[in-house]
Amino acid sequence: MQITRKTLDSVLIKPAGPDCNLDCTYCFYLDRASQFPGSKIHRMSEEILEETVRQVLQQGGRHVSFGWQGGEPTLAGLPFFEKAVEFQIKYGDGKSVGNGLQTNGILLDKDWANFLKRYSFLVGLSLDGPEHVHDHYRYFKGGQTSWKEVVDRAKLLLDAGVEVNALTVVNDYSVQFPDEIYNFHKELGLNYMQFIPCVETDLSDPSKAAPFSVSAEAYGKFLVRLFDLWQADFDGPVATTSIRSFDSIMHKYVGLNAPDCTLLKTCGVYVVVEHNGDVYSCDFFVEPEWKLGNLMQGSLIEMLNSPLQTKFGEWKADLPEKCLQCQWLRPCRGGCTKDRVRDPRDNNLNHFCQSYIMFFEHADGRFTDMAREWIRKSATPVMPT
Repeated sequence: MQITRKTLDSVLIKPAGPDCNLDCTYCFYLDRASQFPGSKIHRMSEEILEETVRQVLQQGGRHVSFGWQGGEPTLAGLPFFEKAVEFQIKYGDGKSVGNGLQTNGILLDKDWANFLKRYSFLVGLSLDGPEHVHDHYRYFKGGQTSWKEVVDRAKLLLDAGVEVNALTVVNDYSVQFPDEIYNFHKELGLNYMQFIPCVETDLSDPSKAAPFSVSAEAYGKFLVRLFDLWQADFDGPVATTSIRSFDSIMHKYVGLNAPDCTLLKTCGVYVVVEHNGDVYSCDFFVEPEWKLGNLMQGSLIEMLNSPLQTKFGEWKADLPEKCLQCQWLRPCRGGCTKDRVRDPRDNNLNHFCQSYIMFFEHADGRFTDMAREWIRKSATPVMPT
């Protein structure tokens, strides 16, 4: 069987490694600092930055995207990102280049906002909702709350015309407030939303999930309510708000590949570049077992197509029998691999399996109707995936 070679379409870059100016209770990345001993401060050098950009643009296709993430990527400083754009122009050769910045927003100011607007960065702002929800787990290292600063930065970005998405972690507390969170984002002007369910292993008892993790039943109810809120805001057949997971699911219903890798049969479609040039399989698996190499000694496109990355991608397709027999397998595909391993009690079953069953039982009819209407109006034939 001939294996299709993957193209280098996107890369996720950690310019400040695991460093962050917040100390959120549920953060899964702060402890990655132990993998980079020798310094308490982790920053990508200009040499590694240039090599990263050069490889992505010379080895990638006509359309490539750079995701800048952390830790907190803005700790690298605005001059670092100005240099990144310089290198993109230098090596771009007419290619279409996209940039996405995931940030807590704390360090952003007018200079940042003008830069992000000028170069069309899409900003994912970590904001969990209204004050009591956001400040339940997201605070500074000294214990001060962060909500006011983040909301002020959201307004700054929106006033500057920057494209902003709200990135909201759904944890054991926030899961209780779908209406408040959804309406708060809308009122603030954040009509593009991404909801990320939280499950991490309890460090004090590795046999179970951490107490801030959201339960499957609670998250299922949250998704059902969020779907109803989203649907209620439709203007006829047109959605007036965008919820990334629902948009991705809609792709599956009309027979297109979903942009969200959690809905694909296999994953491993991008790579992560840490501040020191080390390359890993996935943001959730920056671990020695899934280190693909270092870009200063190797090629990103070869690492993306390496046996180790292929093994990682196929791990997602190795689903338990319950998934393989499930009527929702095609639109679900077992969810994210990390959600099958962060709660050891689930024995390789996705922690949110019950959530997704609840959701699809509720939303399938509406998705089917919307897909039928889209296909009727579309001139492009599609096939189920």
